[in-house]
Amino acid sequence: MTFEEFWPRYLQAHSDPRTRACHVAGTIAGTALVLGAIALRKPWLAGIGLVAGYGSAWFSHAFIEHNKPETFSAPVASLRGDFVMAWHVLRGSIDGEIARAQGAQVS
Repeated sequence: MTFEEFWPRYLQAHSDPRTRACHVAGTIAGTALVLGAIALRKPWLAGIGLVAGYGSAWFSHAFIEHNKPETFSAPVASLRGDFVMAWHVLRGSIDGEIARAQGAQVS
């Protein structure tokens, strides 16, 4: 499956805006902590970054979406999806992506 085929499925699994907010916060915090770990040469900080990133995402799937995270079925595509979704949320273009993905699923 290509990422373009995966993306609509990923968006469907993140349909609640609260889930997307948790993911974006986790993606930003996790990325910052991992980059900080590299810059400061503190590997333990990368572990905290992974917990921050995945913890907030998995929490939102368990308690908001009530579904299984895509991380388990497609880990690489899911990680890419996290960054692409964060980009669209921060740019304000996520609603257009969701509408486009829903149109692709209908046809």
